[in-house]
Amino acid sequence: MNGFRPPEDRLDAILARHAQLNATLAEGPDGATFARASRELATLEPVAAAIAAWRDARDNLAGLQAVLDDPASDADLKALAQDEIAGAEEALERLSREVQLMLLPRDDADEKSAILEIRAGTGGDEASLFAGDLFGMYSRYAALKGWTVEPLSVSEGVVGGYKEIIAEVRGAGVFARLKFESGVHRVQRVPATESSGRIHTSAATVAVLPEAEDVDVDIDESDLRIETMRAGGAGGQHVNKTESAIRITHVPTGTVVHVQEERSQHRNRAKAMSLLRARLHDAERGRKDAERAADRRSQVGSGDRSERIRTYNFPQGRVTDHRIGLTLYKLDEVIAGAALDELVDALTAARQAELLASDEAP
Repeated sequence: MNGFRPPEDRLDAILARHAQLNATLAEGPDGATFARASRELATLEPVAAAIAAWRDARDNLAGLQAVLDDPASDADLKALAQDEIAGAEEALERLSREVQLMLLPRDDADEKSAILEIRAGTGGDEASLFAGDLFGMYSRYAALKGWTVEPLSVSEGVVGGYKEIIAEVRGAGVFARLKFESGVHRVQRVPATESSGRIHTSAATVAVLPEAEDVDVDIDESDLRIETMRAGGAGGQHVNKTESAIRITHVPTGTVVHVQEERSQHRNRAKAMSLLRARLHDAERGRKDAERAADRRSQVGSGDRSERIRTYNFPQGRVTDHRIGLTLYKLDEVIAGAALDELVDALTAARQAELLASDEAP
């Protein structure tokens, strides 16, 4: 047994809030209150169920132990209790762990959609091709999850792939599943243009930002410099004549975003503002995280996008995540998106283990 005993006052407070939200919804509140209460209730529902199950398991084990400790219990009853006690201890251990994990500090951004940014790094054309492979991997993974992917800004590579691609990934829990992807991804393979068969090493940088809502970031319109321009890229009358591309500069921070994927200037402006909010929100989150963890480095990486986090070795068919020392000989399945969950789950578990070992554990 891990000896974990959830703080009863905290459990009581969670159950009381759960009951309060149910009562609020039963009263038929206005639309805004109903939506807000429903979202919070959906988050608390599994926690309340886990607490109830843990308490039932605790009481069941205590009852069995009482039978064994009672001199008045007959032999048959004690034998029955003895047969059941190992299973009861195992159930309590499992449910204790479940409740413990649910009580860990939650990232408020976990349930949000995300902005995915991929940029070719060292390696020239091969780096651009690899950036394209990474975007394809995340796009396939998103499709398996039922998410949608919409490009915001694209700069194509000379021979294919991307010098840079920024996309919006929309769906429930996107950021929770992709947030550990930020960092430098390295590829080792023989480029298609390499005649000697020599293995090259190239890299691409991935950044994953939680999508920010208006309430997350307060942007003063007077702090913005908004410019319109003709879209770059392939020619055609539309590109030559329509100034639909938008560049927005947030003057106080010097943050610049550029979007040209839509023919509508209005839609490009909306996408650019969404990207700007995400970047400003991410910068603020990073500042707060640095303050909270000034003396401690996360087991799954610092989140520094200059940090090498993963290597994709094509000749050996392996993927290695350097933060947790995990190697999978499933390169094709990972690139296809199908086995990416194995890496994500391991990284999530490592983060939970780090939290449990820290002073943030309940």
